[in-house]
Amino acid sequence: MKRSRRTKIVATLGPASDTPEMIERLFKAGVDVFRLNMSHLSREKLPEKVEIIRAIEREAKRPIGILVDLQGPKLRLGVFADGAAMLVQGAEFVLDGDPTPGDVTRCHLPHPEILEALEPGHAILLDDGKLRLAVTETTGTRAVTRVEVGGRISNKKGVSLPHTVLPVPAMTEKDRSDLEAGLNAGADWIAVSFVQRPEDVAEVKKVCAGRALVMAKIEKPQALTRLDEIIEVSDGLMVARGDLGVEMPLEQVPGVQKRLTRGARRAGKPVVVATQMLESMITAPVPTRAEVSDVATAVYEGADAVMLSAESAAGSYPIEAVTTMSRIAEQVERDALYWSIIGAQNATPDHTAADAIAAAAHQMVNALDLEAIMAWTNSGSTVLRLTRERPNASVIALTPRRETARRLAIAWGVHPIVTKDASDVDDMSFRAAKFAVREKFAAVGDRIIVVAGLPFGTPGATNLVRLTFITREHAEKA
Repeated sequence: MKRSRRTKIVATLGPASDTPEMIERLFKAGVDVFRLNMSHLSREKLPEKVEIIRAIEREAKRPIGILVDLQGPKLRLGVFADGAAMLVQGAEFVLDGDPTPGDVTRCHLPHPEILEALEPGHAILLDDGKLRLAVTETTGTRAVTRVEVGGRISNKKGVSLPHTVLPVPAMTEKDRSDLEAGLNAGADWIAVSFVQRPEDVAEVKKVCAGRALVMAKIEKPQALTRLDEIIEVSDGLMVARGDLGVEMPLEQVPGVQKRLTRGARRAGKPVVVATQMLESMITAPVPTRAEVSDVATAVYEGADAVMLSAESAAGSYPIEAVTTMSRIAEQVERDALYWSIIGAQNATPDHTAADAIAAAAHQMVNALDLEAIMAWTNSGSTVLRLTRERPNASVIALTPRRETARRLAIAWGVHPIVTKDASDVDDMSFRAAKFAVREKFAAVGDRIIVVAGLPFGTPGATNLVRLTFITREHAEKA
């Protein structure tokens, strides 16, 4: 199944997309990677969902990526004696370690680490930012606050801390259990929630030990202060705009999105733009004009993938949401302005053989107006360096490792194929040409670029680029 766009689509599974039939329809509509959200999916049901996706993969003969999204630490208030309280602007409100049900003057905060980390001047946001408190005094076991934005607050509502770096890891015990379940089930990507520091990602990578790639979800302002370090240690990034919009001024989120997208691309690592992209399609069959523009902006910026959350997980129109997102991406990628924006963002190649060859392949595509780059790869690193250049040609990843093909399903412009490794240079060129014809990326008389590393089967040894003519023999063997 050849997609007619380079930007990939990630779709979240949920009650609206729970059956094998619906998951298959979503894949045929354009989904490249399925997200399994462990905030709503039990680890017991995880293997069942993975197997459904793998069955569709076997039938379609096209690698499908699976992203397991860990819940992360959920910070919540305690309970109120009357189930809720009305906080008045300007009033004093205390958060403390006393488990006694609260009232309009105080409430239990069952997270002693927060009480220890809070300082005067820090903001506390309640219930997705609907209420705002300002800390005026702390003792380590209680925090006195002033209500800046009041309203009704009820039991166990969420707590957000835009100014406070918490001395807690991004992984909870639930996350550790879910992570092991995801790795055992064969997840391709693990998304780490509420990343604050590079150590949060490194901890998950240590557990994964190469069994899956790790994506850092950037949804806390604290992560931005150490962004370069987080990008370096991560295998990919997710711009989680929902929580970012709660913990920082909304008007700053678009700029952060551009910063993250460009930073990840410079590093040659996939970046996913997520949250509320087609939010109105949860209940409506068509999106708003503003949502169409939002998706288009992410595509123009060169994001590897755009993501659907509740639209595909719990909405009434999951198939329509996927097809709409796909059409938007296709239209943007046909726009000449798209390629001028993409080209203006190209990073200077690093001083490595892989980057030199990726840059050379990009120049050959432009000079010779070629349609396809055939890249033999073991780990996938060669392909990611090629896609960093955003060539105006499809990148077909030929790999003997099925897990590599699945991981590359999220990468911009990559069409992954699982095949045995090349035996020599002639075999490399011939089979690359054969696959180019078979997958309808080239025809007799066309030229393709073949990229590989010698000796074959050696990860990270990219050192060869070759121009190959498609002959009738290639077409007959396809």
